Amino acid sequence: MAEPQKGRGVLAAGGLAAILASTCCLGPLVLVALGVSGAWIGNLTLLEPWRPVFIGAALLALFFDGWRIFRPVAACRAREVCGIPQVRAAYKLIFWIVVSLVLIALGFPYVLPLFY
Repeated sequence: MAEPQKGRGVLAAGGLAAILASTCCLGPLVLVALGVSGAWIGNLTLLEPWRPVFIGAALLALFFDGWRIFRPVAACRAREVCGIPQVRAAYKLIFWIVVSLVLIALGFPYVLPLFY
């Protein structure tokens, strides 16, 4: 039963890295859109130098997670969760949601000037 925990951990790491990669650019925009303002919002750009590290971590986590999720059912050992169709479908859906978050994090700095 260790299979689901490993898959969830890597998927969660990819999602967290995607969110951290976009905090320097997306965070201030969301706060301003919600009506929150102040000079302290400029301090959120302190994470900008770490953006490539977070993106690399997200891509690495997505690579290993995709490798586990999209492997053939025949590669699963007996009585593992990866052989259950409903679980595989749920993992694939969550995987594509996280991939979309990473793509937003990668492309947001290039689209951001259009909103300011």
